[in-house]
Amino acid sequence: MKVITEEKKIDELLTRGVERVYPDKTTLEKVLISGKKIKLYYGIDPTSSTLHLGHLVQLLKLRKFQDLGHEVIILIGDFTAQIGDPTDKQTTRKPLTHKQVLENAKGYKNQISKILDLKKLNINFISNAKWTNKLTPEDILELASHFTVSNLLTRSMFQERIKAGREVYVHEFLYPIFQAYDAVTMDVDLQIGGNDQMFNMLAGRDLMKRKKHKEMFVLTTKLLVDQDGKKMGKTEGNMITLNDGASEMFGKVMSWPDGMIALGFEICTELDFNNFATEKPRDQKIKLAHEIVKICHGEKKAQQAEQSFINTFQKGEIPEKIEEIKTSAGGLLSEILAKNKIISSKSEWKRLVLGNAIHDLLLGQTITDLDLKVKENLTLKIGKKRFVKIQLS
Repeated sequence: MKVITEEKKIDELLTRGVERVYPDKTTLEKVLISGKKIKLYYGIDPTSSTLHLGHLVQLLKLRKFQDLGHEVIILIGDFTAQIGDPTDKQTTRKPLTHKQVLENAKGYKNQISKILDLKKLNINFISNAKWTNKLTPEDILELASHFTVSNLLTRSMFQERIKAGREVYVHEFLYPIFQAYDAVTMDVDLQIGGNDQMFNMLAGRDLMKRKKHKEMFVLTTKLLVDQDGKKMGKTEGNMITLNDGASEMFGKVMSWPDGMIALGFEICTELDFNNFATEKPRDQKIKLAHEIVKICHGEKKAQQAEQSFINTFQKGEIPEKIEEIKTSAGGLLSEILAKNKIISSKSEWKRLVLGNAIHDLLLGQTITDLDLKVKENLTLKIGKKRFVKIQLS
């Protein structure tokens, strides 16, 4: 496949949604403009059966590299997922068996095919257990000799755990070492990932220099974060998965706070937010939700999801600002609403539910469960005029 060297496309590729390029953008730009075909990879640990919008950010970037003619590798971390990436984790991850990891990864190709062209020859899926499991104790000791304890301890999440009196286990120390070994084994030219993966990816860059005397580039992207700076994901209860239905996905994007709109356009779409900057936030979000659903489900389903949302919650009906309630997971929704005086009593709750008067805006569904427990963030329409957001704290 011919490598495309159009400078405008390459500049946008290395700028839009990009946090940083190591060692620098200019050097990588020169390589891409030169016409050299590079090999790059993105690693995914199958800790869950569904990919989410955080993965979409990376997959869209990979698609750009694929369209320019470069070789793209999706690395399935069937070994590293058993360790568990400690990035941003205040406690040790629960260990997974190899069988669990493989089960989680079963649907990944199908989900990734929504973004990348799997029919092209310049994409490969590789699993890291096939080489990591071959390492002998002697090999592991040699790998570990390239890293220092003081350097590994600089990771912010380790520092936070130590200050809080929480344990840091040796296998968590080994995670960036094994990830670095992946890069060296595949002999890649570039690794991409979210900005939260910077430490792990730079470990690979350092090991590549030491073992192969080669300059490996690292590209980190901006993270999809909420108004509190927290990553969108299952831990925070605000995850949008690539398996979500079109209407569900549309409704969840519509529930985002206004502060996420510009970032959403930048890293989850190819649209220019400046074209919509003067519009009302609600109208901006409709365009954003439409585009994200279009990318994942196609134009027809995006149109249907948008029309369904508008038909259910008429334009101009939803207020710009909605009251928010912060609560912990597991509580009865009826009790939470009564405690915060959104409804007067459980009797009113029962009457509203039986009258099909409470709607979940994220799912585009009517709530019918009288004993519904809050397990994720909710945006509710109660009756004709009441709206409330339930945010997990």
